[in-house]
Amino acid sequence: MNITRENIDALNAVVKVDIAKEDYSDKVEKILTDYRKSANIPGFRKGHVPMSLVKKQYGKAVLVDEVNKLLQDAIGKYLVEEKLDVLGNPLPKPQDDLDWDADAFSFEFELGLAPEFDVKLKGKKAITHYNIVADDKMIDNQVEHIQKQYGKLVSQNEVTKDSEITGKFTNEEEGIENVATITLDKLKGKTNPKKFIGAKVGDVIELKTKGLFNDDHDLMTFLKVSHDDAHGLDIKVNFEVSEINERELADLDQELFDKLFGPKAVTSVTELKDKIKEDSEKQFAQQGDQKLLNDVTEYLLESTKFDLPVEFLQKWMQTAGEEPMTEEQAKEEYEKSEKSMRYQLIEGKLIADHNLQVQFEELKAYAMEMIKGQMAQFGQLNPSEKELEDIAARIMSNQDEVKRLSEQLMSQKLLNLYKTEANIKTKEITYDDFVKEFYS
Repeated sequence: MNITRENIDALNAVVKVDIAKEDYSDKVEKILTDYRKSANIPGFRKGHVPMSLVKKQYGKAVLVDEVNKLLQDAIGKYLVEEKLDVLGNPLPKPQDDLDWDADAFSFEFELGLAPEFDVKLKGKKAITHYNIVADDKMIDNQVEHIQKQYGKLVSQNEVTKDSEITGKFTNEEEGIENVATITLDKLKGKTNPKKFIGAKVGDVIELKTKGLFNDDHDLMTFLKVSHDDAHGLDIKVNFEVSEINERELADLDQELFDKLFGPKAVTSVTELKDKIKEDSEKQFAQQGDQKLLNDVTEYLLESTKFDLPVEFLQKWMQTAGEEPMTEEQAKEEYEKSEKSMRYQLIEGKLIADHNLQVQFEELKAYAMEMIKGQMAQFGQLNPSEKELEDIAARIMSNQDEVKRLSEQLMSQKLLNLYKTEANIKTKEITYDDFVKEFYS
């Protein structure tokens, strides 16, 4: 077997594989001999079928199969030995006139080569890392939310601005009939809440779905309609009041603190607020990190310039998926995925340049820490080391989970790299301002 390569340009090459008879003949002969031993052909005893008949019936199929196996192995080894960094997979050039009755064969494969480039993490313009803090207003609101959550319901005769109103939304034509409990702060504008004030059990309130809630997604929850149906829904619904309650706030006492955090973990309102601030800012840190990750990604995509073998990649996409694509479909798919493809190359370069690796022991520790956090959410605050290790072992036996966790850990390593190597400035911002600025 002989393999040669012709570099068309910096991003494209053609590999030619010449296969001679001696490369495959012994293997083909052995397989056909085995076939002969087990072949059941009418008119011949098992094991006594003439080899000429076996070759006539199975010879070409076996030859094609063995040559294809040789090709795949040869190309794979060649890419490794030559240390070729390719994009996609080698594409065989069409050969309509291939003669399988010949002794020797030649095949050509197109290669898309990964570009060579450098990544500069430290740009001239600083990228902002937002330190999101919980301000007093937010903490007070969270304290009130806790008091409401653990408070008790007191029945009322009529609706006030602080009422929790239970009733049934109906629209016979649209098939809407759903019991829900709402509060007036969910309703949009001033007119909608006013319709409820003073209402009593048994009253029916007519409402328009368009502009009913501050968040249109609440239509899905309270009317039990699908996401598609909720989008732009503009109909009238009736709401028949069946129950009116006001939530009496729970006392901020030791009994409540123990319910929330365990015995004596928090012993005062000041400690409660400190705990809320600490827990909130841990969650906010993840959002600040995600924003930084997104911004650094955009910077790297803008600042790292390189060409790609576009024609090859579009051709490869035509056959790479479960369903073949037309040339036009592959072009559209490439345009959608080019940005992602570029970032994968940049990320791979950073991982290689900075020798970022995910070791088994640190992956196990990462899994255990994640498990510990999840258990804490369900009130299991002090799991044993053995319990954590047993759960981690079950997770680590699942290849999909290992892949997912490895990607998360590598993402964390890249984030740490950006924080230390990129041009980063830190800005403190309240959570409300962060949401207004980036998610409004």
